[in-house]
Amino acid sequence: LKAGIVFSEIVTTVSERYCQEIQTEELGYGLEGVLQVKKDNLFGILNGVDYDEWNPEKDRFIAENYGERIISGKARCRKDLLQEYDLKISDKTPLIGIISRFVDQKGFDILSDAMEELMSMDIGMAAVGSGERKYSDMFLDLARKYPEKLGLKIAFDNRIAHKITAGSDMILMPSLYEPCGMTQMYSLKYGTIPIVRATGGLDDTIQNFDIKTGSGNGFKFIDYSPASLVEKVKEALAVFNNNKYLWNKLMHNAMEEDFSWERSAKRYVELYERLCRS
Repeated sequence: LKAGIVFSEIVTTVSERYCQEIQTEELGYGLEGVLQVKKDNLFGILNGVDYDEWNPEKDRFIAENYGERIISGKARCRKDLLQEYDLKISDKTPLIGIISRFVDQKGFDILSDAMEELMSMDIGMAAVGSGERKYSDMFLDLARKYPEKLGLKIAFDNRIAHKITAGSDMILMPSLYEPCGMTQMYSLKYGTIPIVRATGGLDDTIQNFDIKTGSGNGFKFIDYSPASLVEKVKEALAVFNNNKYLWNKLMHNAMEEDFSWERSAKRYVELYERLCRS
């Protein structure tokens, strides 16, 4: 945690939801008692996104710039990503991106149990990251088994991260816990729809898409299990494959979101003003 103690207040650069979660035995790691006592003075403020760097209208790493008004460039970014990973999927097949550390905290234990079923679906997947050997090996084995639909780069690669964010249709983040999370906020601006577990900052920033009202900016599941992960992916695929109007609406909702530092800074100012009045 990036934490600062201001007088009697505890301010953390995390989500409000995570501030609640760290008061539990599961995520408090021995400090839950202290945090419960201080709960009325515990505040979470989300990280902000630098939209000069993470913005499809000006991103220097992607094949073609695009924006909310003219989104056609995203198709070129998808084609470029497929070429980068040498994937052979059709234009109609949804492409799911993963940009992550390969560790338990990021949900890779349940993801590893779900991967065979995911690979049986009509999807492509492009992953970049590094971490625990067992998960790198799992991905390597699957990439050899499904070379035309699963692309993998074991590395930290900012250039590839930008390409995946722009070229994918969806981003998968099944975290066990997530103090804030940035990838889901980046992907929203690019019209790349997050599929996340409802925890911490993922829960605070992603609202489950409602096909009846057209509200929401992504898809999220609650139970930490391979089955729940797979079912939520299926839900996202159903909208993508069967209702392009709703999918375009969902992309529009996502790209309208504002998680800039200007927004986060206002929360800090509000908190400091409250301290000055107290």
